[in-house]
Amino acid sequence: MLKPVLLQITSYLSIGCILLLFFNCGAPPNSNKDHLVFRYNEYANINTLDPAFSRTLQDNNVCNQLFNGLVQLDDQLNILPCIAKNWKISDSGTIYRFYLRRDVYFHKHALFGKDSTRTVVASDFEYSLNRLRDETIAAPGSWVLNKVDDFKAINDTIFEIKLKQPFPAFIGLLTMKYCSVIPHEIAEIYGSEFRSHPIGTGPFKFKRWEENTKLVLRKNHIYFEKDKNGYPLPYLEAVAITFLPDKQSEFLQFAQGNIDFLNSLDASYKDELLTADGRLREKYKKSINLIRGPFLNTEYLGFYLDSKTPEIQSELVRKAINIGFDRAKMMTYLRNGIGIPATGGFIPIGLKGHSKSIGFSYQPKKAKALINQFKKESGIENPEITLVTTSNYLSFCEFIQRELEKAGLLIHVDVMPEASLRSARSNGKVDMFRSSWVADYLDAENYLSIFYSKNFAPGGSNYFHYKSKLFDSLYNKSFTIANINERKTLYTTMDSLAMDKALMVPLYYDEVIRFTRKNVTGLGVNPINLLDLKTIRKD
Repeated sequence: MLKPVLLQITSYLSIGCILLLFFNCGAPPNSNKDHLVFRYNEYANINTLDPAFSRTLQDNNVCNQLFNGLVQLDDQLNILPCIAKNWKISDSGTIYRFYLRRDVYFHKHALFGKDSTRTVVASDFEYSLNRLRDETIAAPGSWVLNKVDDFKAINDTIFEIKLKQPFPAFIGLLTMKYCSVIPHEIAEIYGSEFRSHPIGTGPFKFKRWEENTKLVLRKNHIYFEKDKNGYPLPYLEAVAITFLPDKQSEFLQFAQGNIDFLNSLDASYKDELLTADGRLREKYKKSINLIRGPFLNTEYLGFYLDSKTPEIQSELVRKAINIGFDRAKMMTYLRNGIGIPATGGFIPIGLKGHSKSIGFSYQPKKAKALINQFKKESGIENPEITLVTTSNYLSFCEFIQRELEKAGLLIHVDVMPEASLRSARSNGKVDMFRSSWVADYLDAENYLSIFYSKNFAPGGSNYFHYKSKLFDSLYNKSFTIANINERKTLYTTMDSLAMDKALMVPLYYDEVIRFTRKNVTGLGVNPINLLDLKTIRKD
């Protein structure tokens, strides 16, 4: 009955008054068990614990605790050894040879037999990547192997990958959770149910998953990595994840001390925690840590170009939307200055190819003129568009709705659950949608692949159904250029082609913002916002 009571109270009192009560009174002292359990909420839920299907940030955050690959990223996105202790790349740039550690064990399971586990060998990577390619499994992560010709286990400790052509960003692709190693004897027994019976090599092992309610991971006591002092990782005994879908309820749980961590900023509590310029308010400095850093994430509105709606097909209308609202004002009032207004292209700040000269600036008079031109040319006196979003971004869409109404365009805003919107977007069921693109690896090709014609959704990530022979030829040419500074010029050109057609409306380049309670240490930030819990401590 706690939740209804809180909701009733919030109808009479401000959220600030309630939170002040929670923080001043304090939560009960942690028991010894709580002291070793890291608790957080994932409001967007998770879809799978199978790394081959781990396509969202939420799925990746969990799979990152359960699985390892050949290589991994640190918080600066440097590529480091993982199960591969080192590797060599041929002079041709097409052959990658990985030398594996001998002390990596799979999580314990009865199906392994007498010892309940076994060491990882090169043939396990051969199996895992073949499974990723298996058309009968239809894993969404199969695209990471598009440029791979062949791979094989040379022996138990040497694994070799041969590319069709040089691809300088390839080693970064191998850091993705899609490329995690899994054991064939477990995956083959469970089949599609491996999604809820995962066995990997990660710092935590699977314990229990009540879908839509709770997920529990336990410490992997045979994990191979150690800290700089030689102490075994991870430090925590367990990770407990809940799935409250409401961001305000999530924050109240944080305020009460029932969860240790918030991984985002929501309109329902942003002003309570932060000043207008994005600093932690004085009254919370003794109880909360604020961690903030750059995030390779572009938030945007997209258009489905195969729509039969004249307003969506019109470049005039799409450009009017791009210039018809003030991004800087939007960020100040709706995000307390967290994030950078996207006045450049789709490629975010921090990646080679980003250019601030190819985007759109705020021009309300021109926006109105473009809408009037559309009315005259189309004969449509009252142009209107439906924009579909999730509840967490409703305030942004309503801000844009109000601004574009001044230019003469009516925007209807519909709200869908996250999973429903993803499905509708992939299958061309929505004309205009809010979305985001988070970098999977440190190369702008990752962003530009969304405009490549062979990546049409639902088979790929080209949700716009944009097709350009010039863009495709430049995209293919970029793979033949090893020098990043030379590729950068091509990347900017490709980005400008997409912006010239106003395929999308870049909103802002995001920042990672994390809040923890003061007794949590060891949690950093990284530009892809991937959660790494193996070095977390609770004091």
